[in-house]
Amino acid sequence: MKSLIDIVKEKIKKNIPDSNIEIIDNTHLHKHHKSFNKSKIHLKIIIQSDTLRNLNRIVSHKKITSILRDEIQTKIHSLEIKIK
Repeated sequence: MKSLIDIVKEKIKKNIPDSNIEIIDNTHLHKHHKSFNKSKIHLKIIIQSDTLRNLNRIVSHKKITSILRDEIQTKIHSLEIKIK
């Protein structure tokens, strides 16, 4: 069975082929927050992509969140996106 991180990488890569992706699981940094849910994770995604870099920041972030819509609804609590 694939991990959520592998699934996220594959989905982004499939939709943005020129992307180089690094994903960091920051769930452990949020375990003391009041709204912490151990069944959902906190991810930081660093994407190096000319395609995304040529879009404005809001449009590029919307593109990533639309690609990951199902995961955000069910498995991701927090998503930090950095475009390089």
